[in-house]
Amino acid sequence: MPLGLREVKKRQTRQAITEHATRLFVAHGFEATTIAEVAVAARVAKKTVTNYFPRKEDLVLDFQEEFAGSLAETVRSRPAGTPVLHALRARHRTDVRVQAATAGFLGLDITRVIADSPTLTARLRELHEQREAALAEVLTEQIDPAKGVEQHEKAAQADRAGLHGSGSSLATRAVAAHFATAHRILFHRVQELTLAGERPETVGQVVTEEGRQVFDLLAPSFGDYGS
Repeated sequence: MPLGLREVKKRQTRQAITEHATRLFVAHGFEATTIAEVAVAARVAKKTVTNYFPRKEDLVLDFQEEFAGSLAETVRSRPAGTPVLHALRARHRTDVRVQAATAGFLGLDITRVIADSPTLTARLRELHEQREAALAEVLTEQIDPAKGVEQHEKAAQADRAGLHGSGSSLATRAVAAHFATAHRILFHRVQELTLAGERPETVGQVVTEEGRQVFDLLAPSFGDYGS
């Protein structure tokens, strides 16, 4: 269905804000650039910028919602009987092939902006942690449903008591940590190669092979997990 005029306008505005923000961040750095300066450059009100991007970091990491849920969604939507490792390996291979942002393909300019910014580096670390936690939740629910219910009840009780609770069992959190770490180090490998000036096609070739090696290391322990 064709987009309505209003939706087209919203997308154009969002794209314009992103482009001007990126230009300013590249020229002056993330920390040194203000939301007000982005608004002036994009010829919109400051409120318009924050309506589209509630946090300043969102102007750079605008893929974060998809990123945080990517591994969990991959596991949740895998065909019945498919091992978790197989699904996550295939997801990474596909993301690298299409040069997806969720695999670290952000372009040289954005990658450098992130590397030079303590704020963005910290936020990216949080996103990796969120992605791991979301994966652990799904593993608990799917691999051991009874344990998942039990853990969610404990988490709810902890929240009511003002404590920090988790809806995942310790075992599935440990498994999720292995899977998420594999994706995280490969994500950072893409960034590393990008900053070194390698072309995206070369980065993809290198990380595809290194990804195979990384996931092969997990196979002896987790090859049949979740099947």
